[in-house]
Amino acid sequence: MSPRDLLHAPCWQGVDLGHPLPDHPHAVSVALPRWQDVIAYEEQEHSCRQALQTVYPRFGQHPLVAELSQRVAQPGLIAWPFPTEAVAEAAQQHCLRQAPGATTELKGFSGLTVLLCDAGASPHAKAFWQHTGLGATSRQAAIALGREQAPHPDNAALARRLICERLAAIHGCDPGLISLHPSGMSGLHAALCIIERLNPGRPTLQLGFPYVDVLKQPQVIFHGGELLQSADLNEIGAALDRIKPGAVIVELPSNPLLRCVDLPAVTRLAHDRGIPVIADDTIGTALNLSVLPYVDLLFTSLTKSFAGRGDVMAGSLLMSSASPWHQQFVDAMNPPARLNDADAIALEEASRDVLDRVPQLDANCLTLAHRLEAHPAVKSVMHPKDCTIFRSLMRSGAGFGCLLSFELHEGTAKAQRVYDNLRISKGPSLGTSFSLACPYTLLAHYDELDWAADCGVPAHLLRVSVGLEDPDELWQRFSTALVS
Repeated sequence: MSPRDLLHAPCWQGVDLGHPLPDHPHAVSVALPRWQDVIAYEEQEHSCRQALQTVYPRFGQHPLVAELSQRVAQPGLIAWPFPTEAVAEAAQQHCLRQAPGATTELKGFSGLTVLLCDAGASPHAKAFWQHTGLGATSRQAAIALGREQAPHPDNAALARRLICERLAAIHGCDPGLISLHPSGMSGLHAALCIIERLNPGRPTLQLGFPYVDVLKQPQVIFHGGELLQSADLNEIGAALDRIKPGAVIVELPSNPLLRCVDLPAVTRLAHDRGIPVIADDTIGTALNLSVLPYVDLLFTSLTKSFAGRGDVMAGSLLMSSASPWHQQFVDAMNPPARLNDADAIALEEASRDVLDRVPQLDANCLTLAHRLEAHPAVKSVMHPKDCTIFRSLMRSGAGFGCLLSFELHEGTAKAQRVYDNLRISKGPSLGTSFSLACPYTLLAHYDELDWAADCGVPAHLLRVSVGLEDPDELWQRFSTALVS
């Protein structure tokens, strides 16, 4: 059977619940087509969870990984497969810090290292898995289970070189400044490990409304992280003096509000105090933003717009040559895992069209943003075009990214009807060639909805990653849903 064409046959109805997005064995998203499905997913309802044919890889174990885990699990012990012994040891140490009396052990299996732990430690293993993005991937599991062949190492080495050269050409830097990692969050993990070696035992300071795991990783896995949402430079300076963070973390732009802090000014404040700046440009993308003069470490989820297919997990970390700490970063760089062979080859193939695809995604998103703004049912649209700082960081002729968020005048009841009737695929992730929508706040902040609302992110907010569909056809789908 041919894979489902999600540009023309999206997973948007109740019967599509749990369908992989895309229709591929290594899909990284899953269809949650109705509002009630999102609620059921968050409430851990058995019928919903049973319907899921896959899962976002950091939020749980992909079916191939779960099969491997079941094969190596022992009575009373739950299995968490990791790509290297170093990662498994780090996960084990995290579990024992959080649950000192827990039972844990490490076991090798077909080139992977599995952390076996009891019920007291398993939630901490899951947290490490989610926040760091360092779990074994579906391709690694497929190879370990004998379902797929391991690629030749020379082919993988060539793929990594081509990816780094492709990224370097986009950033305008030397390929040697870029390292490849199993996910965007593991790119952040590599950055935080460097910071820990430079500034041991210090928390981070994150500015702006956070993507949940960018904030949670330093809070849970390292030495804490504080959040400051104010854009006032005096308040930021005071927070830097009070907290004395090991690093400042910013997102370019934030998710889902799609705003940027005043990066040049924040960097001056941080550098004056001897504090490095870590940035995430996943949403803005290096094709659109020129930020290397203002950041010390730049991490990216290559899973998203760079790959564009939604069937490979990967991330990168760029150590800016302009950073005052550049040589110290190079000396301290020793990640516990790098991008594996099979995913490197998949990523290289997927990203060959990135220079053509991403500008089209951006243009389609801008068109949809303008049309939504003019619709009477829409209360507000969040899009980077309205952020003056984003504009100031843009390259000549660049776009604004493929992501937008919007609110409706009638709140949750209307948002639910629009979501349920919207004929595009619906589920987590972004940057795919097919459009994806989700009630972002419910998925990312279900247990802290009041806090999110106080931050200007209501539960009824809808987030859309715009794909390569014909813009007029896509608008017809939205306009039909908006009158539902």
